[in-house]
Amino acid sequence: MIRRKALLPIIVVVVTGLGAVTLLATSERLAPTQPEPVPPSVRVLDVEPKPVQMVVHAQGTVLPRIETELVPEISGNVVWISPNLVTGGYFDVDEPLLRVDDRDYRNAVERAGASMSRAEAELEFAEFELGRLETLETSDLVSRSALESAMREARVNEAGLRDARVALEQAERDLARTEIRAPFRGLVRSEQIDVGQFVNRGTSIASLYAVDYVEIRLPIADQQLAYLDLPPTPRGELEADSAPSVRLYADFAGRQREWQGRLVRTEAEIDARSRMVQAVARLTAADYTNADLLPPVGLFVQAEIQGRSADNVVVLPRGAIRNENQVLIVDAENRLRFRTVTLLRVYGDEAFISDGLSAGERVCISPLQAVVDGMRIVPIEGAE
Repeated sequence: MIRRKALLPIIVVVVTGLGAVTLLATSERLAPTQPEPVPPSVRVLDVEPKPVQMVVHAQGTVLPRIETELVPEISGNVVWISPNLVTGGYFDVDEPLLRVDDRDYRNAVERAGASMSRAEAELEFAEFELGRLETLETSDLVSRSALESAMREARVNEAGLRDARVALEQAERDLARTEIRAPFRGLVRSEQIDVGQFVNRGTSIASLYAVDYVEIRLPIADQQLAYLDLPPTPRGELEADSAPSVRLYADFAGRQREWQGRLVRTEAEIDARSRMVQAVARLTAADYTNADLLPPVGLFVQAEIQGRSADNVVVLPRGAIRNENQVLIVDAENRLRFRTVTLLRVYGDEAFISDGLSAGERVCISPLQAVVDGMRIVPIEGAE
C-alpha cells in the first residue's frame, strides 16, 4: 500500500510529460509574416493649364510731376499776397500770387520810353541830313568828308534807337515781373514771405508743386524686367500703346484706396548697389472726376504692374517643387512618380510651369520628408 502511494506522483508526472510532448508534436507551426505598410495620405491637385498674365510687385512714394521754387526776378517791397499763397494752398495756372511795389519800375518804363522817343527824333534828323548831303554831293556842293560824317551820324543814331528800344522792353518786363503769377496748377508746399517784407531778386519765397499728375518711382529687380515685356529702348520712355498698366493701392483715410496708372518710363540704368531699375508710374488727374481723388504727395503705395501673358501655364504651390525642377505625379495606381518640368517663374508662393505636365494629371502638393519613386499613397482630392 505504501509502495502504491509512492508511485502515484511519478505516474502523474510521466503522464503529464507525455501529454505535453504529444501537444507539442501535434501543434501547427506559425510562419513569420511582414505587416503591410500603411500608405500615407497626401493632397493632390489636378493639372489645369491656362493662360496667365504675369505681375510684378513694387512699392514707392508718390511724388509731384513738377516741384519748383518761387523766385522773384526783381527786388522790392511786397504790397500784396494771395490768400492761396499759404502752406497747402491751392492755386490755378496763371493765378496772381504776389505783387511787389511797382512805382520805381513804372518810372523806369517812362524813362526808357522817353529815351526811345529822343533816339527816334535824333535818327530821323540824321537820316534827313544824310539825304540832303547826298543830294548836294551829286552837284559837288559838299565835300566827301562831310557826307561820310553824316553817314556815320545816322548809323550811330540808328544804334542808339535799337539800344533805347531794348531798354524799354527790359523795363516793361521788369514792370510785369512785379506781379508773380502761378506757372501751373498746383499746391503750396511752403512759403517764407509776408506783406511789407523786402524781397531780393533770386531769393526763394515759396515752394510749389503741380497736381495735374503725380509719379511714383518703383524699384524693380533687373531679373523681374523679363516678365514686364518692355520694349528695348535706350531712352527709357515708353510708348503709350506699350506702357504696362499699374494698380496702386494703399491704406489712406481709414480705408484701402486703389488707383489705376501706367508705367511711362524707366530710368534706363541699373543701380550699382541695389541692382534695381527705377520704373516710373504716372497717375493723371484728367482720368478722374476730381483731382482730389489722386493719391496725396508723400503717400507710400504698393504697386502691381501687369506683365506679359503666357499660354498653357500650370500654377502650383511653391512647395510642390522638389529638387529645383521636379514634381511628384500620382499615377493611376496611386503611386508617386518623379517628373522633371520646365519652370517659367517662381514668384511668391506660386510656381509657374510652362512644360512637363498634361491636363488631368494629379500632382502631389503635400510636404513629404522621404519619397521613393513608386511609393503607394492615398490621394485626397481637392484638399486645400
